[in-house]
Amino acid sequence: MKIRRTQIAIVVLVGLLLIGMAVLPGCKKSEPAPAPEPGEGTAVAATVQTTCPVMAGAINKDLFIEYKGKKVYFCCAGCVDTFKANPEKYLDKLPQFKE
Repeated sequence: MKIRRTQIAIVVLVGLLLIGMAVLPGCKKSEPAPAPEPGEGTAVAATVQTTCPVMAGAINKDLFIEYKGKKVYFCCAGCVDTFKANPEKYLDKLPQFKE
């Protein structure tokens, strides 16, 4: 059976795509930020979001949307879409909505 150049090219491209997906970072669940020590700025810390409401990973300050007049930060773009699909599900995880 003779293998054609286009078949080889397709196999190589699929392989590169799979390698790229494995190497590039995506949404990763990480440990949430530690809670502040009692008496050490807890009033301010209670309203500062440090973790993604969807994946509980560290937030990216450049990745946010405004919801009900407040900024909601996320760890990755995929979490933005998940949040937008059902934002009320995540409000209890957001300190800015507990005031």
